[in-house]
Amino acid sequence: MRRGGGGGGGGLHHGGAVARAGRVLRAAAAAFFHGYHCYTSVAGLLVLPFSAAVLASGAAAASSGTLRAVSARMRGVFDAAGFPPSAFFALLNAKLSQTVFTFTAALPFALTFLLLAKACVAAMLRPDDAAGGGGAARRRRAEGRAPVALPPCASVAGAYPALVATHLLGSFVMLSANAAVFSLLFLAFNGADLLGLTSHPATLALSAAGAIAYSVAVGIATVVCNLAVVVAAMERRAGHAALLRACVVIRGRVPTALALALPTNLGMAAAEALFQLRVVSHHRRAAGWTKLAPGVAGEAFSIAYIHALCVVLEIIVSCMFYRSCTRSDADELRELEPDDKGDLQA
Repeated sequence: MRRGGGGGGGGLHHGGAVARAGRVLRAAAAAFFHGYHCYTSVAGLLVLPFSAAVLASGAAAASSGTLRAVSARMRGVFDAAGFPPSAFFALLNAKLSQTVFTFTAALPFALTFLLLAKACVAAMLRPDDAAGGGGAARRRRAEGRAPVALPPCASVAGAYPALVATHLLGSFVMLSANAAVFSLLFLAFNGADLLGLTSHPATLALSAAGAIAYSVAVGIATVVCNLAVVVAAMERRAGHAALLRACVVIRGRVPTALALALPTNLGMAAAEALFQLRVVSHHRRAAGWTKLAPGVAGEAFSIAYIHALCVVLEIIVSCMFYRSCTRSDADELRELEPDDKGDLQA
């Protein structure tokens, strides 16, 4: 089989980013259902506290004085920077304030339960060359087709420090990406003001361009930071070494990474919206959490568990994407060949 293109981008060169993302998603779904009991145990024991913290912080954000203070501070920064009053910046201010509040409230759970879950899932999907069984067996373990079992505590504990360092560096990178985009928006809007482009159509067009640039920059930074945590778990790299390795691995595959991030993030967003609709709205009508009916409390637990499953699926997708990026061309050709070839020997 011949495939077009050079070796600079690595991986499969035929097909588009959506086709490659579909292959990774199918492999991740197969791995999840193959080790269903192990992955659901990780979701219930490790990810569930993190998901509950995220949902609870989102529910408390609407009536939090801290959120209002953060929003007022950011509005003051936007006004001082000379950003025009528009619906785009009002929405950006609201979403950023809620993101900062939720991130801060759930940070202790992210540094403990979430990172332990990532280390656990990565250990289950990490190929072990010392385990023997030949190249085919290692490929089956890497693709999630071999028997799945929960990893030993020593393996998870050994990867945990690298994950913490990488997660904290990734948070700083996300902050830097937001600051860089805001700096560019500041230059663009003030340059337009100096050139006299202050009409409503010009401001609207510049705001739309700023929204696209912000979404692309934050999306790329997010997928790189998430992949860096997977690299830290798989390769035992930490901090900037894992981040640089993630940048090398993802080179030429950014559209695929963005396409892979969409389904799981939509699932988590749907769970958060369902929690707001079914639990938070009932809380507002009941005027207190102590008056929640047992059925509503059961719904809250179920939605938190659904959110946890989406988080576990996101981790599996990231691990399978990492495997697809680091897999060599020879491995891909062997994967396309049938496993049982004894009758075809010449």
